[in-house]
Amino acid sequence: MKHFLNTADWSRPELQAMIDEARRLKASPHGDALKGKTVALLFLNNSLRTRTSFDVGARQLGGHAVVLSPSGGMWPLEFEDGVVMDGEAEEHVKEAAKVLSRFVHGIVIRTYGQDQVDGLAEHGSIPVINALTDLYHPCQGLADLLTIKEKFGDLKGKKLVYVGAGNNVAHTLLLAGPLSGMDVTCLSPKELPPNAFVVDAARRNAAEAGTKVVVDDNIERAIEGADVIYGDTWVSMGEEEEAKRLLQILDGFQVNDEFMAKTGKKESIFMHCLPAHRGQEVTEDIIDGDHSIVFDQAENRLHVQKAILIYLLEKNGSES
Repeated sequence: MKHFLNTADWSRPELQAMIDEARRLKASPHGDALKGKTVALLFLNNSLRTRTSFDVGARQLGGHAVVLSPSGGMWPLEFEDGVVMDGEAEEHVKEAAKVLSRFVHGIVIRTYGQDQVDGLAEHGSIPVINALTDLYHPCQGLADLLTIKEKFGDLKGKKLVYVGAGNNVAHTLLLAGPLSGMDVTCLSPKELPPNAFVVDAARRNAAEAGTKVVVDDNIERAIEGADVIYGDTWVSMGEEEEAKRLLQILDGFQVNDEFMAKTGKKESIFMHCLPAHRGQEVTEDIIDGDHSIVFDQAENRLHVQKAILIYLLEKNGSES
């Protein structure tokens, strides 16, 4: 059974095939590839783009999506140490995975712990798609690769610089970027680096692909020659209590006109996975200006996720 838990689990040809499929679907969005298929959208934290794009995507392909979320009233659950909490009753992730495998053809889960996603994949008998965890954001990463390819025509030799804390988006770009032919730099304060094991894996990918992975905290050195500047929110969901400390550490890493000029390339683009905190990690004139392609990037979530659904539910197959 093939899952989409992390881009590192997929080969370069497989990722390229899904990007190509996403481009085809963008040109011809409607079809019946998922006719008779139902996808469970399991959202344990808030979502706008992810929930909407998966729901719309399933429908455009002739399928159906069932949204399960704490705020949706359909199944108020939480994961705690591998256990799903449903009211006062406890349901182990093993049971939840097996039950959902009898009802639907695939599970899309957006949560905090990567172990929760991995647990559903391990114990269920249907494909599982990681829509976001604290460790990875693979659907976003695939949409980013598609967007950059649309902008430049080719990914090979391009330099992408992620700016901010070493988080799930940074991890995904570090892993996926080198496989696509790009050099990737993670520009983060020393206090907020990416996970060491992710960096090690990314450097192995880069060595095999003949690309570069760099972790740096020097702005001028890191962004020189960058084709892509990639911003992210300084305070993510679940980090509200740490907001003051994070804002202090990241002060000086704001993407603004002066920052973009330091790339030395007038054609450099700005990307952001959204939502953005305007005036914090990026100024309004940058995110709304000529450098920005954030809304193309957001739209492409729909197309790549449809490609993932087709690959897993149609080509990989499910017997639910």
